[in-house]
Amino acid sequence: MGSADSKLNFRKAVIQLTTKTQPVEATDNAFWDQFWADTATSVQDVFALVPAAEIRAVREESPSNLATLCYKAVEKLVQGAESGCHTEKERQIVLNCCRLLTRILPYIFEDPDWRGFFWSTVPGAGRGEGDEDDENARPLAESLLLAVTDLLFCPDFTVQSHRRSTVDTAEDIHSIDSCEYIWEAGVGFAHSPQPNYIHDLNRTELLKLLLTCFSEAMYLPPSSDSSNTNPWVQFFCSTENRHALPLFTSLLNIVCAYDPVGYGIPYNHLLFSDYREPLVEEAAQVLIVTLDYDSSTSSSPTVDGTTTGTAMDDVDPPGPDNLFVNYLSRIHREEDFQFILKGVARLLSNPLVQTYLPNSAKKIQFHQELLVLFWKLCDFNKKFLFFVLKSSDVLDILVPILYFLNDARADQSRVGLMHIGVFILLLLSGERNFGVRLNKPYSVRVPMDIPVFTGTHADLLIIVFHKIITSGHQRLQPLFDCLLTIVVNVSPYLKSLSMVAANKLLHLLEAFSTTWFLFSAVQNHHLVFFLLEVFNNIIQYQFDGNSNLVYAVIRKRNVFHQLANLPTDAQAIQKGLQRRKKTPEPISRTNSQDGVSMEGSRPAAPAEPGTLKASLVATPGIDKLTEKSQVSEDGTMRSLEPEASQLSPEGNPPAALSDGESWSGEASHSRRERRRLSSASSSGQWTPTPDWVMSWKSKLPLQTIMRLLQVLVPQVEKICIDKGLTDESEILKFLQHGTLVGLLPVPHPILIRKYQANSGTAMWFRTYMWGVIYLRNVDPPIWYDTDVKLFEIQRV
Repeated sequence: MGSADSKLNFRKAVIQLTTKTQPVEATDNAFWDQFWADTATSVQDVFALVPAAEIRAVREESPSNLATLCYKAVEKLVQGAESGCHTEKERQIVLNCCRLLTRILPYIFEDPDWRGFFWSTVPGAGRGEGDEDDENARPLAESLLLAVTDLLFCPDFTVQSHRRSTVDTAEDIHSIDSCEYIWEAGVGFAHSPQPNYIHDLNRTELLKLLLTCFSEAMYLPPSSDSSNTNPWVQFFCSTENRHALPLFTSLLNIVCAYDPVGYGIPYNHLLFSDYREPLVEEAAQVLIVTLDYDSSTSSSPTVDGTTTGTAMDDVDPPGPDNLFVNYLSRIHREEDFQFILKGVARLLSNPLVQTYLPNSAKKIQFHQELLVLFWKLCDFNKKFLFFVLKSSDVLDILVPILYFLNDARADQSRVGLMHIGVFILLLLSGERNFGVRLNKPYSVRVPMDIPVFTGTHADLLIIVFHKIITSGHQRLQPLFDCLLTIVVNVSPYLKSLSMVAANKLLHLLEAFSTTWFLFSAVQNHHLVFFLLEVFNNIIQYQFDGNSNLVYAVIRKRNVFHQLANLPTDAQAIQKGLQRRKKTPEPISRTNSQDGVSMEGSRPAAPAEPGTLKASLVATPGIDKLTEKSQVSEDGTMRSLEPEASQLSPEGNPPAALSDGESWSGEASHSRRERRRLSSASSSGQWTPTPDWVMSWKSKLPLQTIMRLLQVLVPQVEKICIDKGLTDESEILKFLQHGTLVGLLPVPHPILIRKYQANSGTAMWFRTYMWGVIYLRNVDPPIWYDTDVKLFEIQRV
């Protein structure tokens, strides 16, 4: 039968279903088989031939028929899994049911009255063979998930058969050990099966259905209640799923082994179409969804392998019930870590390779999913995090992240990408090794829209952060605290900043310490505190190699003097605020000596009008997101529990933030409070008072810098007068050999603000991840135009 006929028959069946007002009996196989037995419809056909309006109409007007359709489709999948799908006809039926369920499920989820349907038992579908005892009946959802997992390890359908002869009886799907059928070599599996594109296509369709099952999460509004587990994921990742381990390993290995360049030969992808990529994308999406787990509520292993939790934890089995999270946290072999890190770095770098060898490799689009996966790896497996930081391989992750941050800074539709990139760098910056690694010279010349410089990876990081702050869009302002926290965390380890980076840091201080900026919002002065901490760390711990920074501080000494003499009287405060009217941008780009951008780079572009984007929940403030640790002489860290004595710069204890609050500084008013304080509503605008300015001005950590200026400025001026110099190289030479030993105040202890897991970020990751998955699945558009509640789809 031609495909046109088959489409026509399928469409006829759909019309019959939508026009029948009477329930059709489940036993009427002649009717139900029309949907899957005689048709060869692609998933795109199914989406075109089953319009949304008709699914909704059946749901409202003849609910029993929709229920029977779902039940019968699941039954067919279960039968296929039982039989092992040996004939072409059986495989076709399985794929048709798979496509139909992928089409219908979102419409079941969007209606709260239907949500429990898949978790109800269907009479007569017993767990045991032959016993029709309804006590034992499985919920439909469980039958569906178990059938799909069996089908993912079905010889000759989704995996290579190990049987040599055709005469031999077909492999019994229940006796096979699926660990021998892992899809790709890598973690825990050494054998790389021969690629088979039919198997890849079948796996992709089954994974699409799995992802659709898991997507019930999209139809529930965001809540900070972490007990809100996804029942589909919970069952799928439990011991009920006998394929959990091989499936987890298959998904991870398929992603990390993928090489989009086309087996190492440039331009190869132009000759061969790549069946692997859609599978890799689907695998990455399924993997991150199964790993959606709030680690802040569980006991997590600390560095020495003991768990930080209550004494109660001993009663529970080790590790979380979610087996995927459990397996991920228990990977420990060096070669497995190497395989994962190399794979993720190769894929993240793919868009960069594009820029200097255009079209040489296939450009992948799933970097956001990869970043979520990398985050999960570091968050759930501390040994992996330490492995990443043990060598300079971490820079192969850093450079692509900085590339994405720089590229997306002007694009409103990519705010989520900006956040996850910054989150990962915040997590890494809490470890001393990250700061140390940044001293490696940066020689990769990825064309980026930043000034040309010669220096280290630390210079690259500072220059990109400066670019984001001075020329990103307004919605990135909540990230400023976080960007500067990262710079503070790495600053004690930076051996030698370039002149370009040193000037950028001083330009930021100049911009953030203008009176109108300091007085115009209650938390703006925190940015100045962070920058002063950076300068203090470098001067106290890395003075010797940092003559460029010292020179820049001397040149811009008036900025520090102005801060020290910041006026606090009411009249001066008003005058400072008047200036705001003349300066529309929060930070001017003037006198930042930007210089020429790198060759071959394109300026960061805003989103095309009409681009779709998913809304995000707000992220917790920096004080909620991090915990202060003090570094001892021997390099070990101890956590500083917030004590009552640790007052914030405002002089009051940090106000508690609810999880939905935006980023803010150490002490912060809740968002509502802040809106009230700083909005010019009739209730009166928040106005800075002399007491308020005094409360934090008195705490500005200026002593070290003032002492440095007091000692060095007269010497530098003397050289200039004596030698008639205006040449900075001579001054730099003098500063290189200078020393301040014994002249500076006693070094302060190094404070690191380490990321700490919390339910606010867990919720942020959930909304971000599902928003990405929603927008990336356009062919077919699985969730498009359904009533999702987790986020809003907006047009730029």
